[in-house]
Amino acid sequence: MKTIIKSSVILVVFTILLFIINSVFNVVFYDNYLHNNLFLGILMIIGTSLLTTFIVYNFKSFWRLFTLILILTLQSCNYAKSNQQVVISEDCGMNWKLINSGDAVPKGGLNMCYMKVVIPNYPMQGESKFISNLKDRVRASVHVDYDYSITDPLAFIKQAKYLGKANTSADSTEALNDSAFEGAENMVIDKRIKDVAKRIFLNEDMVELDQSDIEAKLLDESNKILAPLGVYLNFITLTFDLDEQTRQAIDVSTAMKIYQSKGLEEVGKQVMIERAGATKIIVENKTETIPVKD
Repeated sequence: MKTIIKSSVILVVFTILLFIINSVFNVVFYDNYLHNNLFLGILMIIGTSLLTTFIVYNFKSFWRLFTLILILTLQSCNYAKSNQQVVISEDCGMNWKLINSGDAVPKGGLNMCYMKVVIPNYPMQGESKFISNLKDRVRASVHVDYDYSITDPLAFIKQAKYLGKANTSADSTEALNDSAFEGAENMVIDKRIKDVAKRIFLNEDMVELDQSDIEAKLLDESNKILAPLGVYLNFITLTFDLDEQTRQAIDVSTAMKIYQSKGLEEVGKQVMIERAGATKIIVENKTETIPVKD
């Protein structure tokens, strides 16, 4: 019975050892580990060689050997997921490297300047609110909803370096920090959209404005500016919030165009004048005093 148990343990030890050697070989030579972190890659090769030598010369003490290999198997690598874009830096964010999906993500080790940032590889949503002037000095509160994707993480991280968090695990729930990306939207995306929108709106007549055309124009112009920053806007939706006086002016202008199209311009003017004079109606109740006869 003891022989069977011992043989089983030895078989498990060799299976784990072969798995470790194969994993290290694949990670170092096929998963770009040497390219992304040369120092740790070389250490992994040396460590695997020493481990194999130790096992060969200390095979009899298989219990200690089994414990050692079991501990080593717990130190597994993280891999970049398909919905993630992992970038790393070994010099505190001065230079960055992109880890391809499926490649092993290097560990920080003893490098205190090692940084790893996990950027979403899927569309995200954002919004921007600001006040802008349109043609003829018409002021409007503008609400922009947009959907965007980060297409070039290396260009994006240069604009939002504060996203970097030292030694963040790709499997950690903190890897994709929503609040951090909201700040990135404000710094990288919102500012550019505001600048482009305010420039475009100055030539847009609020009465003649075509919602779909101006959204398409804003989307195209914004993407030209955001492309070098690694961001692409998928779509934009605009909402204008006008004050009551501006809304009434737009209603009057629209109504007059309808009267003109029917050849009733003078009638329209008269209606507008009467409507303007009837904004307030004051009703007074007067009581008649009836004299009392003696």
